[in-house]
Amino acid sequence: MRMRLIPDETKIDFFSRSKLWLGISGLLMLGSLVSFLMLGLNFGIDFRGGTTIRTESTQAVDVGDYRAAIDELGLGDITITEIFDPTFAEDQHVAMIRIQSQDDQEAASAEMVETVEAALAGVTPDIRFVSVESVGPKVSGELIQTAILAVSLAIAAVLVYIWLRFEWQFAVGAVAALIHDVVLTIGVFSIVQIKFDLAIIAALLTIVGYSLNDTVVVFDRVRENLRKYKQLVLKDVLNLSINETLSRTLMTSGTTLLALIALLVLGGDVIRGFVFAMTWGIVVGTYSSIFVASAILLKLGVKRDWTKTGGKGNAGTQFANVDA
Repeated sequence: MRMRLIPDETKIDFFSRSKLWLGISGLLMLGSLVSFLMLGLNFGIDFRGGTTIRTESTQAVDVGDYRAAIDELGLGDITITEIFDPTFAEDQHVAMIRIQSQDDQEAASAEMVETVEAALAGVTPDIRFVSVESVGPKVSGELIQTAILAVSLAIAAVLVYIWLRFEWQFAVGAVAALIHDVVLTIGVFSIVQIKFDLAIIAALLTIVGYSLNDTVVVFDRVRENLRKYKQLVLKDVLNLSINETLSRTLMTSGTTLLALIALLVLGGDVIRGFVFAMTWGIVVGTYSSIFVASAILLKLGVKRDWTKTGGKGNAGTQFANVDA
């Protein structure tokens, strides 16, 4: 006897309020764009240029004292954040200090690091510099351009792939869902001001792939059912296809989330931004595969003449049998 968390045969009408879901998604995307324009992103050292110093000590971190000690050095804009993590020992106190890029230096000089360490030693005698990272302004600007290009090319490649494998209506729905996921993820990072660095770009690309996988599974079943149920209207075919793949979609997302939540809680602050982006991306990716991609496909409609000609009509599915 097997335990079933999700029934084999569900009959949920996912399109009874499709306009509402699309409206909510549109508002969330608009809110994300407004947040991005007004608040911006909390760019990490990869994109901003400058020096990040991670410190440890057995004494509690006093951000005010740290700031007062470093301000006297005249190094410009600084950000000091105390790091909390359940994996830290009771006497392990960690701080992250970010110092803006100096005008005449591409990287932090040894003298500057020693000066900062000496200043902080006056506040916390046993302070240790665990890591020091430096990125010059020129390099950080190039990284921003490369990151935008990487995400854009990934979405463009998806557009071409789906267009060849299915029809252009499927491609539009899939790409709209991917853009939806990326925009909402950037919006969340803008609102909560979690550090946005190259690891988050990697997470965005992973989200694109994961969301695409979910969408292709649904679209494959839609195509099969369009051939199998020639008399059903498109809305009923979409509902049937999503219900048939619902168990697979939720179980795959659920098991992935279990691992991500464990990493989010126990993985430490170094990977927390990446794991947060992945966790959020899995949730919105699953949502968009059902409520965005399929809803847009329903609005655009699909030519069904190929169901009567053995797939040799003008549906643009000449690569439909290519394994992905």
